[in-house]
Amino acid sequence: MLTGARGALGSLLTVTSQKIRANSVLPARREPVTLTTADGLDLVAELAVPADRDPVATLICLHPLPTHGGMMDSHVYRKAAFRLPALAGVAVLRFNTRGTWSEQGTSEGSFDNAVGEQYDVAAAIEYAEFHDLPNVWLVGWSFGTDLALMHGHDPLVQGAILLSPPLRFSDATHLEQWADSGKPVSAFVPELDDYLRPEEARERFRAVPQAEVVPFEGSKHLWVGDAERVLDEIVRRVAPGVAVPLPTEWDGPMETADTSAYNAHNLAAYKDVKSRGRPRGPRTGTPATRARTVRRPGRPPRCAARPTGRCRRRRWCRPRGAPRGAGGSRWRCPAGRPRRSADRRGPAGRW
Repeated sequence: MLTGARGALGSLLTVTSQKIRANSVLPARREPVTLTTADGLDLVAELAVPADRDPVATLICLHPLPTHGGMMDSHVYRKAAFRLPALAGVAVLRFNTRGTWSEQGTSEGSFDNAVGEQYDVAAAIEYAEFHDLPNVWLVGWSFGTDLALMHGHDPLVQGAILLSPPLRFSDATHLEQWADSGKPVSAFVPELDDYLRPEEARERFRAVPQAEVVPFEGSKHLWVGDAERVLDEIVRRVAPGVAVPLPTEWDGPMETADTSAYNAHNLAAYKDVKSRGRPRGPRTGTPATRARTVRRPGRPPRCAARPTGRCRRRRWCRPRGAPRGAGGSRWRCPAGRPRRSADRRGPAGRW
């Protein structure tokens, strides 16, 4: 009797919550889908719906620019499909626009600079309508936000959520259409975005009175490390009855996805792309955000780009292996960044 009790207790103790990680796949009904466009192309897609209930909302995901690595598996959308059906009861329909590759396959056609893609967006909306998916929202990311603004104004669509909108292909006419519709538009704008930052976004979206611009402090265009915050804010808008923030642990069955092909594709796509980061002035100038050293008689140079005059390690710069105050034509930061030294007459060169 005691042995049986201990066995039961042991089985209870083994049921523990697991941390939800980037490649964690929670339970859902997932099926590959083929979307057929009005101009006769077949697009690769996937629909993920809750395993044990009807969805409360549907996300149609419009991915970033495919010529720069965007696809249906871009990390925010992949995590949405892995998590939201189980955590929030939200269905996720994601697909590759024409000519776009992902691990699931390559859609027919070729990239058409947001022109032919109107048929791709229409095919996804039509699929949602024919399969009675409820409360349909468009979620665009970068290039996908232009597709949402340009081609997503459909009676079935309840609203649009725009991640890192560059407003590159869309124009004032498309914003006017959304303004006239009165449908909600939420623009999630990273503080350090490469194309459109919060202050400018507020000015551009002023044409849509009901639009909200949501700044994300410290975030960048690709949302690396911020997917959880993005998913919380999406769920807050499309499924207000679901408590947020979403859980970060799961006590049921959970699988692990192999994302090696996606990671390799991204490394190849972004190897030549440079982030804007901090704003910089002309290369010929000496902006305050560009590090330089200032030579003071009898003392080693200090970093003039830091308000305190010290680097993050709180050390003075000096030649490698040389004592404090020693001269030299090239100085090296203890953190590993080489800097040109200066003579006694004034500031020196750049990073």
